[in-house]
Amino acid sequence: MTEIERVKVFLQAKNPAIRILEFEQDTSTSYLAAQALGTEVGQIAKSMLFKSKKDDYIMVVSTGDVKIDSKAVKELVGSKVRMANENEVQEVTGFHIGGVCPFALKTPVSIFLDESLKRYDVVYAAAGTANTAVPISYQQLIEVTGGKACQVSF
Repeated sequence: MTEIERVKVFLQAKNPAIRILEFEQDTSTSYLAAQALGTEVGQIAKSMLFKSKKDDYIMVVSTGDVKIDSKAVKELVGSKVRMANENEVQEVTGFHIGGVCPFALKTPVSIFLDESLKRYDVVYAAAGTANTAVPISYQQLIEVTGGKACQVSF
């Protein structure tokens, strides 16, 4: 099953009303996705995988225009964290960097949804490839990911 098919199957089971948008152009960065969608960079939901000293992985989802405070993430999970490398991202999520979706993950991980996402009625998360997006509300993100609200951005 391809990445986008996995996301479609997941969404069909969790919330069939949520639809995937596919583009001809590259949407692998917040800037490129915003250009393709005609939105602000902040409206792009970026999904970042971190690895803790305890060898646990977590995902933090935030708006595309903020930076993640690693000290705040450390306090959140109780351990120092580092960004996962490209191989780890692929292995854990089943997605390539630039198309990491915050759900339909290959391996279950704890998901944290930064409150920066609440600024928008709808944000756009990647849907498994570097040319897809999913329009989704903060509440829908909580429901489909089982994620927890947090404040780790600045």
